[in-house]
Amino acid sequence: MAERGLGAVADADGVRVGVVAPDATAVEFCLFEGEREVARYPLTERQGAVWHGHIAGVGAGARYGFRAHGPWAPWEGHRFNPAKLLVDPWATALDRGFRLHPALFDTGASPDGTDSAPFLPKGIVATPLPPPAPLPPLPDGPRVIYEAHVRGLTMLHPGIPEAIRGTFAALAHPAAIAHLQALGVTHLELLPVAAGIDERHLPPLGLTNYWNYNPVAFLVPCPRLAPGGMAEVRAAVAALRAAGIGTILDVVFNHSGEGDAEGPTLSLRGLGNAAFYRTRGAGYANDAGCGNTLALDRPWPLRLVMDALRHWALQAGVAGFRLDLAATLGRREEGFDPQAPLLSAMRQDPVLRDLLIIAEPWDIGTYELGRFPAGWGEWNDRFRDTARRFWRGDGGLLGDLATRFAGSADIFGADRPVTDSVNFITAHDGFTLADLTAYTQRRNWANGEENRDGTGDNHSWNHGIEGPTEDAAVLARRAGDVRALLALLLTARGTPMLSMGDEAGRSQGGNNNAYAQDTPLSWFDWEGMDQGLVAFTAALVRARLAHPALHAGRWLTGAPAEEGGLPDVEWLRPEGGEPDWGAGRSLLVLLHAEGDRVAVALNGGESPVPLALPAARPGFAWAVLADSAGAVGNLAPRSLRLLAERAYPA
Repeated sequence: MAERGLGAVADADGVRVGVVAPDATAVEFCLFEGEREVARYPLTERQGAVWHGHIAGVGAGARYGFRAHGPWAPWEGHRFNPAKLLVDPWATALDRGFRLHPALFDTGASPDGTDSAPFLPKGIVATPLPPPAPLPPLPDGPRVIYEAHVRGLTMLHPGIPEAIRGTFAALAHPAAIAHLQALGVTHLELLPVAAGIDERHLPPLGLTNYWNYNPVAFLVPCPRLAPGGMAEVRAAVAALRAAGIGTILDVVFNHSGEGDAEGPTLSLRGLGNAAFYRTRGAGYANDAGCGNTLALDRPWPLRLVMDALRHWALQAGVAGFRLDLAATLGRREEGFDPQAPLLSAMRQDPVLRDLLIIAEPWDIGTYELGRFPAGWGEWNDRFRDTARRFWRGDGGLLGDLATRFAGSADIFGADRPVTDSVNFITAHDGFTLADLTAYTQRRNWANGEENRDGTGDNHSWNHGIEGPTEDAAVLARRAGDVRALLALLLTARGTPMLSMGDEAGRSQGGNNNAYAQDTPLSWFDWEGMDQGLVAFTAALVRARLAHPALHAGRWLTGAPAEEGGLPDVEWLRPEGGEPDWGAGRSLLVLLHAEGDRVAVALNGGESPVPLALPAARPGFAWAVLADSAGAVGNLAPRSLRLLAERAYPA
C-alpha cells in the first residue's frame, strides 16, 4: 500500500519498496523475467522493523519477491533462509496462484538450500488503481444474506459463457445476478477470495482446497477466481450493487496457509516468523486448528490485517466482512478479549466502522457467542441447532425455539440490536438443507480421510431411509421439512442467512465437509434446480422484506408499541390458549409492528392441529402468504404457515 510505505509500488523513476522483517539481518528485493531471477537489490534503508529501498528503472508490472537473511533458530521462532523466495505480504497482485512443491518446504534441523523461486508466485509491481466510481447506496432496511462460492455459484450456469464461469466476471453476469434478484436477497456473502494454497495432504489425493480458507496473500484476489485482479472484483461488486445487492467477503485472518512447523515457507514465516505468528518453541499455537495462529495483538500482524481490510473496502467497494473464526482474532496470549487490539481497531477505523461486520464467534478452543461488539452480527449456531433438533422431533424444545425465534435475547441482551443475531440453519460447512433431511450420517469418503473429517453431530434425520430414495411419501416429507425450515428461518427475528442452493434443493450426496470438492458435488446444479422451491423461498423473502412485523429490529416485549394498541407479540397455541412450553410441538406467534400484523403458526408434531386465529382488526382480513405443506384449514403435520392481515379493498 503506497501511502503507508509497504509493498512495491511504481513511481516516476522506478519502484519504492517497503517490507516488514523485524529480526532479519538483511533483505533483498529480487527481480524476475519469466522464471529467471535477473537481479537482487539489497534494501539498505531500515526504520525499525521496516526495510526500505528505491530501485530505479523498474516499472509497473515487474515481477518480484524477497529473500531475507537472519538466524536459523526455529526453537527461538526464527526461520530465515535466503534460499526461499518470499511473497510480499503487502502485494496487491500475483502472476499466478500458489501450488505446493517440495522446494517450498524448509523443515529440517538446518536450512534447506533448494531455491524455491521457480515454484513460487511472484508479486507484480503495482500502480494504484484509480479510485472506484461511487456505488449507489444500499437500501437502509432489513437484510437477507445469501452465502455462496464464486466458483460454485457459476460453474454450471448454462446462461454464462464457459470461458468466464467460476470467476468474478461470471458473478457479474446478468444471468447470475438475475437469480439473486428473483430470490430477493439483499447481500451476497462470498467464501474467501484472497490468494491461498492447498493443505499439503490434498495434492497426493488429487484434491484442492475449494473453499479457499487457507490464505497466503491477504490483499491479492485469487488468480483463479479473479484472473483480471482487483479490477475484475471491483466490476462484479459494482454490478451487484447496481442490482441492489451488497457484497460481503468472508475473510480469514486467524491463520495463514504456511501451516504448522512442517508446512511451506511462502511469506510471513521467512520474513518474521516470531513477529507474525504465536510461536510455541519450534512450533505454533493452533487456535484455528489449521497449524498456526497469527498474533493479532502485536503491531505488524495487526497492521497487515487492517491494511488488508481497508484495501478490500476501498478498492473493491464491498459492503462488509464475515470474520472466519473471529474468536481467534480477539485472542491475546492469555485468551479471548472483547477489547482485543484488532476488534478495537476495526470499531474506530473510519473506513471500516460503518461496514457490516459479522463474526464467527468461536474457534477450536473457545466459544464466545454474544461477546462481540454491539452492531456486529454473529453467526448464531444456537438458532441452527435448536431449529434442527425441534424439527427432527426432539422433545422439550418449544420454549427454546421461541427464544431463538424472538432473536436470542438471552445471548445478545437488550443493549444490542436484535439484528446482531445472524440466524442460519445451514452454511457452507455442514449438510445442505436437502441433505439435512435425508442423511443421519456424513458421507465424506470422497475427501480421502476415510470419512473421519466433518462433524458427526448434525442433528439430522432421514424419514426412515438413508440417502436417495424413490419412495414418494418419504420424498414428500423431506420436501415439506425443507420448506418449513426455510419458513422458520425467514420469519424469525434477527438477520437470516441462506446457504447457496438450499432454495433449489441442492444436495452434496451427504458430504458435510466438501471443502476439497471442486466438482459438481459442490456446485450449484442449475439444470436440476427445484423451481417450485425457489418460488416458495422467494415468496418468503418478499414477505419478510415487506412486513415490518417480521423484520423489525426491536426486541419483542409483549407490550403495546403505542397506548391502547396491539402487543408486539402474543404467544398462543394454534387452537387457542397458552402454549405448552414443556412438551408442546405447536405454536402460534402473533407479531405487530408499525401497523402491520402477521401470524406465524407452526406444527412440529405428527398430527394435524386446528388453527383458530384471533379476529382481524376492523377493515382487515387474514390472508395466507405461505404454507410449507400447501395446506388450508388445519395446520398440517410438520408444517409452518405464514399469514398477514390485509386491508379490504376500498
